This record gives sequence, C-alpha cells and structure tokens, in this order.
Amino acid sequence: MAADRSPGAKAVRRKLDIMRGAAVAFRDRGYAATSVRDIARLTGMTPGNLYYYFRNKQEILYFCQDYSLDLLLRQARRIRRKRVGPEAKIRELIRTQMLCMLDELHGSAGHIEFHAIPPPRLRRIIAKRDEYERVLRSVVRDGVRRGRFAPCDEKLVSLAILGAVNWSARWFRADGSRSPEAIADSFVDYLVRGLMQ
Repeated sequence: MAADRSPGAKAVRRKLDIMRGAAVAFRDRGYAATSVRDIARLTGMTPGNLYYYFRNKQEILYFCQDYSLDLLLRQARRIRRKRVGPEAKIRELIRTQMLCMLDELHGSAGHIEFHAIPPPRLRRIIAKRDEYERVLRSVVRDGVRRGRFAPCDEKLVSLAILGAVNWSARWFRADGSRSPEAIADSFVDYLVRGLMQ
C-alpha cells in the first residue's frame, strides 16, 4: 500500500517526529529542564519551524499524551474483544503498553509528567487514562471470576501493574543492554506470574 503523501499526512508525520525528539529530550533532561530549542535541535529543525507545528512545550506534551493514549486505547479495545483467556489478554496489554512507552515514546517520562497540561486538556487525558485503567481492571476481574487469577483487589492490582509499567520510563535507556522487547517480556512474565491462581 502506498504511503499517504497528502499535506495533512505529512504534517502528522512531522508532528510524530517532533514528539519522538521531545520524548528523547524529556527522558534525558526531564520535562521541566527541556526547552523548545532542545527539542528543535534533536529533530533537526529551527525553533521557528517547530512553532509552526506546536505553539509551546505544553502542546508537545499534550500531543505525546493524547497520541500514546489513543494508540493504547485502540489496542486495549482490540485485545479485550479477542476470544482468548484473561491471561493472554493481560500479557498482551502489558506488553503493548511497555512497547508504546519504551519503543514508540523512546522511554519518555513525558508520558507520566502530565501535570503541566492545562486543565481543559488535562481532563481529556485523565478521561482516556481512566478508560484504559477500566479495560485493564475488567481483564483482571474476568481472570479472578474464571479462577485463572488469584482472588485480589482488582483496582489495587491494576494500579500496581500500571505503576510498574509507567515507572519504566524513569529508568529506561535506549542505549542500555536490554531492548524494549526484552524488558516488556520480562515485565509480562513477572507481573502475570503474580496474578496466577
């Protein structure tokens, strides 16, 4: 299939490039210490060119959050509909989220540093996060109901899983000894083993 070369598709691709550059900067310097100039340098742009796509650093952070949550929610809804058991679903949910955080967002802590997003946009981000958490909780609940997972507080267990996965952005390094896939597989094995009956 041919790549979409329309002006709108080109703008989206450029925004994704900027998001990935910002993700690297946020990971290396932290959100607060990263400037628009830093992001522009990492993406091979001038600050003026970057301002064509985003007015400020908050917009980039919002785009990073919004894009990744849309991606995760699409995958979560697809996984929830699959005709497989809860263990396979929870494995795929954890792996998908880890790879989004470590591969797609290059381990950016920008995914968890959402406090700088202005309130109207922050409400939209929180609503998406809540929906994602509900999908995860429903899979945990189903696993307990079917006797595949040990009885547990589904909310607490879901928050523990999300906390472990999200915190990986704080310590992950792209030049480290383990790939995002290897880290995701290790997390899946460890976290799912803790759920099993």
